[in-house]
Amino acid sequence: MVINMKKFAELIYSPESATGEVLSKVESHTPKIIAPDKVKANEEFKIKISVGPHPNTVEHSIRKIEIYVAEKTRKFNPILVASIDLIPIYSEPELEIKLKLKETSTIYAIAYCNLHGLWENRKEIIVED
Repeated sequence: MVINMKKFAELIYSPESATGEVLSKVESHTPKIIAPDKVKANEEFKIKISVGPHPNTVEHSIRKIEIYVAEKTRKFNPILVASIDLIPIYSEPELEIKLKLKETSTIYAIAYCNLHGLWENRKEIIVED
C-alpha cells in the first residue's frame, strides 16, 4: 500500500495558498502581525500577533501561536523566538513580545486551530544601522 504523504510545509495554510473551502477561513485564522517596517540594529521593539475574530471554545479554538525569525544572512533558518500554548475559554489568541534584530529579517507567525490546522503569515522587517 502506497500512501501519498505531503511535505509538512504543504499542510500549512496561508492567504496565498488558500483555495476552495479554505478561502472562507483566511480572515479568521491567519495570524496578524503588527510590527514596525524598519528598526535599528539591536534595539528593542514590540511585535504583536493576534488571530481572529475566532471562536474560543473547547470544541473550536486557537491552541498555539509560534513566532520565528529568519535572518537574511543566516545559513540555517528559522529561529524559534516565542511559543505559547493557549487554553480555550481562558486565554485569547494574542501575543505581544519585544524583539531585537541584528539584520534585516522575516518574521513568521504560525497559529494552530484545533479544527482548521496550521496558518502562517510573515512580515519583513528592515534593520538599519
